Amino acid sequence: MPAPDELPEPNPANSGTVKDAVAGNWVDRFAPVATRPYLRLSRVDRPIGTWLLYIPCVWGVLLAMLGTGEPRLLDLWIVMGCGIGAFLMRGAGCTWNDITDRNIDGSVERTRSRPIPSGQVSVKAALVWMVVQALVAFAILLTFPLPAIILGIIALGPVAIYPFAKRFTWWPQVFLGVAFNWGILLGYAAHRGHLDGAAITLFLAGITWTLFYDTIYAHQDKEDDALIGVKSTARLFGDNTLPALRYFLMLTVALMGFAIVLTMAGHNNILSLVVALGGPWAFGWHMTWQMKQFDADDPDSCLRVFRSNRDAGLLPVLFFAAALFL
Repeated sequence: MPAPDELPEPNPANSGTVKDAVAGNWVDRFAPVATRPYLRLSRVDRPIGTWLLYIPCVWGVLLAMLGTGEPRLLDLWIVMGCGIGAFLMRGAGCTWNDITDRNIDGSVERTRSRPIPSGQVSVKAALVWMVVQALVAFAILLTFPLPAIILGIIALGPVAIYPFAKRFTWWPQVFLGVAFNWGILLGYAAHRGHLDGAAITLFLAGITWTLFYDTIYAHQDKEDDALIGVKSTARLFGDNTLPALRYFLMLTVALMGFAIVLTMAGHNNILSLVVALGGPWAFGWHMTWQMKQFDADDPDSCLRVFRSNRDAGLLPVLFFAAALFL
């Protein structure tokens, strides 16, 4: 990989590759050359964000199903539709983020190779691409029950605000957590038709999880962020990051466990409750493992640990699904 201020190597198959993309990703290898800048703008070459947006949706649907004990055929479409919607809205959100951050990204080593600051995509073209993705996602949302549609529309607020949060607060990860875990509320309401304390509690667990993993992620850019005045929890906590991560871990596990108890406390199937509670238990152990692997001064370690949160988030999915069929 060339230095960030040098031109990419002339090989057309590699031209425009983003610095922190997954090595050998399918976009750089197989996508038509003309589409690559737009796919990179949507982070298709970095799929972890789609997983982190989608997994909370599945949490919400499964928790709602555990509450009613009535899986329906519609739930299968909700889970599938949330997956497609997460892919599209993550792409639209990342496009919006890169439009608003284009000047900042050009000053940060890790992000200056992104399509807009590197000149691969104009702001006008990026806006059009963002709208196209959002409209297709909206068409999918319209197939969901009305409460989920309303929540999906409201979600545009946190998505629009998030890119600006790091300019005025040390806690932009809270805004990211609200945006990335809104799918818990949407998925839950799509099944049950309303929200309740269990859904809100699981939503809070998702936010504390986001604080955990995005603080790790933000340590990659802390030096550049300090130079240009961008705020983050990584800079806020500094040498106290590990104690903060431990606090977020405990909150995440406790809140998820409480959400399960609120959902299933009136049920007679104790085995199902115990298996469901295995979700936050396994989740917490994975987060503990992450803390042992994390090195705040090694950007590669930060990125590697951050990406492992796909597997962490899937652990509760497995336990919730197993509990549902007991």
